Amino acid sequence: MEQTIFLPDRVKSLLQRLREGGFAAYAVGGCVRDSLLGLTPQDWDLCTDARPEETAACFSDLRTVLTGAQYGTVTVILDEQPFEITTFRAESGYSDRRHPDGVLFLGSLREDLSRRDFTVNAMAAGEDGRVIDCFGGAEDLKNGVLRCVGDPEKRFSEDALRMLRALRFAARLGFTIEDATAAAIHAQKDALGLVAPERLEKELTGLLCGPDAARLLAQYADVVCVLVPELRACMGFRQFNHHHAYDVWGHTLAALNVAEPEPLLRLSVLFHDIGKPSVFTFDKQLMGHFYGHATVSAAMTEDILRRLRFDGETVRRVTALVAAHNFHLFDLNEKRVRRLLSKYGEATLRQLLRLRRADVLGKGLPGDDRIEGVIAEAEALLDRVVSQQDCFSLAQLAVNGDDLLAIGIPRGRAVGLLLQRLLDAVVDGSLPNEREALVQYAQYFSSEAKTN
Repeated sequence: MEQTIFLPDRVKSLLQRLREGGFAAYAVGGCVRDSLLGLTPQDWDLCTDARPEETAACFSDLRTVLTGAQYGTVTVILDEQPFEITTFRAESGYSDRRHPDGVLFLGSLREDLSRRDFTVNAMAAGEDGRVIDCFGGAEDLKNGVLRCVGDPEKRFSEDALRMLRALRFAARLGFTIEDATAAAIHAQKDALGLVAPERLEKELTGLLCGPDAARLLAQYADVVCVLVPELRACMGFRQFNHHHAYDVWGHTLAALNVAEPEPLLRLSVLFHDIGKPSVFTFDKQLMGHFYGHATVSAAMTEDILRRLRFDGETVRRVTALVAAHNFHLFDLNEKRVRRLLSKYGEATLRQLLRLRRADVLGKGLPGDDRIEGVIAEAEALLDRVVSQQDCFSLAQLAVNGDDLLAIGIPRGRAVGLLLQRLLDAVVDGSLPNEREALVQYAQYFSSEAKTN
């Protein structure tokens, strides 16, 4: 049965301009796939039999960028929105497992579609929205199957990153990876070690944030270990502790399955217990313990994220969450919440609560769902403290460094230490956050220090 999709007016106008220039042109790839799934495409990529210079000439009145002219790609900027337009092409030789050594421009849409990764990404649509499906992509989409176009081993030898993309697509869409495609992923997984870390980072994050991430990580644990070999020690590592129903890896997957699909949180869940095998001990009752595992896991997390070229802010925040994930959650009150806010900040504390929830629910024990009520109470308490605009950071303190210098505190480290002391007193409720009271205390403390 013929299928059609809706094309935005901008896309239609670009296709029409190329057609009026005497060229064939189609929307292609992910935008067609997502449209058939009832999703709103994030990008609209086009393909054409026009050569790059001919494409640029068709849009001479618009801004064009030769983003990949050697591969046939021209980016056209229409109403400040970029559209990639690529010439039909065939490719040969992938010595770097990423870029083709040679590109041959073609006049055939079918040949162009045959070089693409998966059948669900190898569909096109003309100006009228009618879908052109040469490789059964629509049927695979309907059945929830991810299948390579042609020979899977060849597809993955062309670009090894496609293996990780397969896992990301399957996790995002809830698809099953077809047997031959799955076998090729397991067989060629080591080639991922040749892929630039910057490319791996994006795909790994996308995989982790998919609704079906835990299932894919379980089925392709050997593939994930190519990226993060430190995880291998967690797989099958029994915890010998009545607080856990699973081994370390099983607990990680269970926690991941209940964590909100947000990058920092999912990364923190993946790595929060990665240091456990290295610190495992038995007590006299032969119960397992993992003393200090949060600190060790945080150090390992930082090394892994830097190796995978994550940005500095992500490294800092995920490492901080892993280091603090085991904090005592129960018996919270406003004073303790202020202390936690002072130590971690609001954004990190809110994520810590979500991480703690996933950690507890991931233990797989009866009654652990009571944590939902504990988290709800903690979040309500946090909301109340924040809404009261209580002081829990130096920025909110009623005095600053200049105020301390003005009363004779020597410039340098002493100023910072005294400010932190004042903040601690305000957070604990020992002092009001009022300038006069804080200055008086600072003067008193300074004079006492000099006397002693």
